[in-house]
Amino acid sequence: MNLNELLNLVSSDNARNICIDSRAVGDGDIFVAVKGTACDGHDFISQALDNGAKYIVCQQAPNINGWQPQAKLGDGLLCASNIKTIVVDDSTEAAALLAQTVRGNPAYQLTNLAVTGTNGKTTVAFLVRSCIRQAGQKCGLLGTVIYDTCSGNSSEAVLTTPDCLTIAAGQQQMLKHGAKYMVIEASSHALSQNRLAGISFKAAAFTNLAGDHLDYHKTEEDYLTAKTTLFSALSPDAVAVLNKQSPHAESIAKQTEAKILWYAIDEPADIIARTESMDTGGTVFKMEYAGQSAIVKTPLLGLYNVSNCLAAAGLCLTAGFDLETIAAGLSDLKTIPGRLEKIDFACDFSVLVDYAHTDDALKNVLSTLKPLCKGRLIVVFGCGGDRDKTKRPRMAKVAEQLADFIIVTSDNPRTEQPDDIIKDIIPGFENPDSKTILIETDRKKAIASAIKTAAKNDIVLIAGKGHETYQIIGKQKFDFSDKQIAMEYLTTNQI
Repeated sequence: MNLNELLNLVSSDNARNICIDSRAVGDGDIFVAVKGTACDGHDFISQALDNGAKYIVCQQAPNINGWQPQAKLGDGLLCASNIKTIVVDDSTEAAALLAQTVRGNPAYQLTNLAVTGTNGKTTVAFLVRSCIRQAGQKCGLLGTVIYDTCSGNSSEAVLTTPDCLTIAAGQQQMLKHGAKYMVIEASSHALSQNRLAGISFKAAAFTNLAGDHLDYHKTEEDYLTAKTTLFSALSPDAVAVLNKQSPHAESIAKQTEAKILWYAIDEPADIIARTESMDTGGTVFKMEYAGQSAIVKTPLLGLYNVSNCLAAAGLCLTAGFDLETIAAGLSDLKTIPGRLEKIDFACDFSVLVDYAHTDDALKNVLSTLKPLCKGRLIVVFGCGGDRDKTKRPRMAKVAEQLADFIIVTSDNPRTEQPDDIIKDIIPGFENPDSKTILIETDRKKAIASAIKTAAKNDIVLIAGKGHETYQIIGKQKFDFSDKQIAMEYLTTNQI
């Protein structure tokens, strides 16, 4: 049997279950051995067989004849001669094709939009959904913060870009609930692992590339290559929406067959934003495209968010929406969870939480807040464990350059010791012994200290975790919300 024959079988018998986790396999199921980041599905073929798999899709032919079942054949387990093995070049792509086929190919029935980049993916995705809703249409969203299939009950996302089985199931639900559009955040990990195989995108947007994930990609070139795969896979009829002000966009443009829609702030491009005003109440800019213009009044702050608005506009223009509708949709979105989200509490200083966890993102946020701050700019930040270590001192450097008072703390330490992570951050400070720098490993106490030290007209930025409602210590997740901790202290003055 080959893959096409298996696809035909799945198409005619959609009761077949596709599994990429051997623990989920049941009698007669199809197990696809996918090579992941932490483990290789080929190592679990025997377990899948023991659980009753009848079809094995893999890149390396397993020794089925040498397989010894863990129970008697009379108990209902298959014998080796009844097992079908399909060897493919790319088992991840095969899993995606099977997942789509068993769900009735929902990706073909949706207008699929994607956004990738180091920073801004979540904001762009939320903006796209807002614009499409403004037009009276439903749009599913898969991303860092939520998993929204338009059922009315969105759930918290586990991965920025889920696996192909989850995507196909989500798309099926989107169609069931009347959606015609989907926007998805495409992470570099997902792109390098081909999780988006089997989906034809109408348009894809690129925001920027900054230092991150070098623990996984090793070099910036490899990181950019992963991002570029989204655009090199686009058809000539699709559109690549590219940030003209990113130095990496030109490289992407050379490697796609898609039409290109450039966007930029205050310089020539296909879509242009001309900023008119920016204060603590939000940003006003004129958006120009194809001889038309529209005013956008968004509560989102910062030029980087103007750029995010343009990326979202490019995706929506490609999807067929008009400029006025898009401008209204951009203006209508009031907040994005954990993205410069202000804590709603009456006091004479401001407290905001933001997901900024790279030096570039932290620089963007602090640079935005600095001119708006009439008092001191106070920042709380840390760095995640088991992640790119090269950005740790860079984040310290950015904080020292732009903030007036700094509290270095723990983020999600995972399997690293928090004190060791902080030791990697400290060398980035030019003057680590300054009285304006405080080290407080306990994140809860760090947040309390920042609020306690705040005075009239100060701004407190709690950076790094944003929307997250947990902290990962070791391999366990514990309830922890920066927003909730800040509100507790503001309410009770004690932690």
